Amino acid sequence: MTKNRESFLKKLVWEYDYNCPGCEIDHLKDSNPGIPFKLLFYVWIVVLCAALPISSLFPFLYFMIRDFNIAKREEDIGFYAGYVGSSFMFGRALTSVIWGMIADRYGRKPVIMSGLIALIIFNTLFGLSTNFWMALSTRFLLGSLCGILGPMRAYASEVCRKEYQALGMSIISTAWGIGLVVGPALGGFLAQPAEKFPHIFSKESLFGRFPYFLPCLLISIFALGVSVLCYWLPTWICLNHACHYEWIEGVDDTNSLSQSLFISIFEETLHMHKENKEQDDLWEVTVHGTDVKEKLKKNEEKGPTQQQSLLKNWPLMSSIIVYCVFQLHDMAYSEIFSLWAISPKEYGGLGYSTADVGEVLAMSGLGLLLFQLFLYPPMERVLGPVMVSRIGAVLSIPLLSSYPLIAMLSGVGLSLLVNCASLFKNVLCVSITTGLFLLQNRAVTQQQRGAANGISMSAMSFFKAVGPAGGGSLFSWALKRQNDSFLPDVAGWFSSS
Repeated sequence: MTKNRESFLKKLVWEYDYNCPGCEIDHLKDSNPGIPFKLLFYVWIVVLCAALPISSLFPFLYFMIRDFNIAKREEDIGFYAGYVGSSFMFGRALTSVIWGMIADRYGRKPVIMSGLIALIIFNTLFGLSTNFWMALSTRFLLGSLCGILGPMRAYASEVCRKEYQALGMSIISTAWGIGLVVGPALGGFLAQPAEKFPHIFSKESLFGRFPYFLPCLLISIFALGVSVLCYWLPTWICLNHACHYEWIEGVDDTNSLSQSLFISIFEETLHMHKENKEQDDLWEVTVHGTDVKEKLKKNEEKGPTQQQSLLKNWPLMSSIIVYCVFQLHDMAYSEIFSLWAISPKEYGGLGYSTADVGEVLAMSGLGLLLFQLFLYPPMERVLGPVMVSRIGAVLSIPLLSSYPLIAMLSGVGLSLLVNCASLFKNVLCVSITTGLFLLQNRAVTQQQRGAANGISMSAMSFFKAVGPAGGGSLFSWALKRQNDSFLPDVAGWFSSS
């Protein structure tokens, strides 16, 4: 330290190109240190829209398969239901990496808009399905062409300052979790409207001839509104502008800490520029004889680089593996819970109607929203994402093991415990998912986030495709073993597996 630092020091300043969408977001983050509520609202509503159709079919899928008359016995319905439930995830597994690469190359917004258009078309056609194969193919195409979630996860981490990234990932998990419970709630309440609301919908009307069209139509209308709103969605990727840093004199605020800050800012806001690349590679910045360029090179060698293979990035791949395992379990649970709740009491189920299932899932969604907005962010700051995920995984085991015992109850006690167990299960699942989202996005640079999230989505979608097919087959098998001498009455236990 010299007296008055002996002279005016220099400060790093980013020279923004306001025709560049990446610079626009950078400038917004630098000038507004608070929470970007508007951008997070875009994130929340788009992810919610993408999540609604994924599990909205589960409450009425049992009855849809029954109406297709493809199952020879009632016990076989779960087998066919599992394949329809898996087709969406199987399609998404095949294309998520491609959508992630497109998002990195051309930006997040085109992928989001095309995904919303695909959602509107194929979700509507699914509601109009007249046979098993039409339902299977429309769900497969919906999963293949709706590559929204991966780019939105990258987008949420990019529009937030580092101190708010946990909140951004929590917003995604909240919207995703709410969509996975509100979607089935809509399906449960609005399916078969001619039977539930005969004074409004006649059996000869469109909704009487297509009893599962109404929930699909409402979700598609919501997606149409979101796609219009996304016209004003700010983009992030900078593709064509050579933005650069400059040092200006006259600011008394530069030391080793500010140089570290410079390195941190560069990593968090790295743009992909095509023009003037040689100029960007040759610029040098010095402060009192200290070569910051050398520090940048050393820092880039420590962290993941654009050339580094994502498959060799162990922090990323390990978090993806754990994420896939939990998503396999969660998807199987989502389908089996509805099948188990709707199944008759003599088969070990609860004997619920689709409206009853919708009510349970709606209550879970409300509790999940409150938890993720107000409790998860402080928990993550205190415990960290890894510890939160571990606690959620451990607590899930005794909770799910209690489900067969809950089925033995009746009346108010049954209703109360089913609602509490469903809420607690969804809270634990979304807490685990949010922590793993944070780990995945922090393991890569901005240029790789689209592809990294694409790999994550593809792997997760494959596991989720196995979940409903395997879960439905196991559930169907369990229903046939009610009176066997070996492992009798195991339907309830498979519902918690």
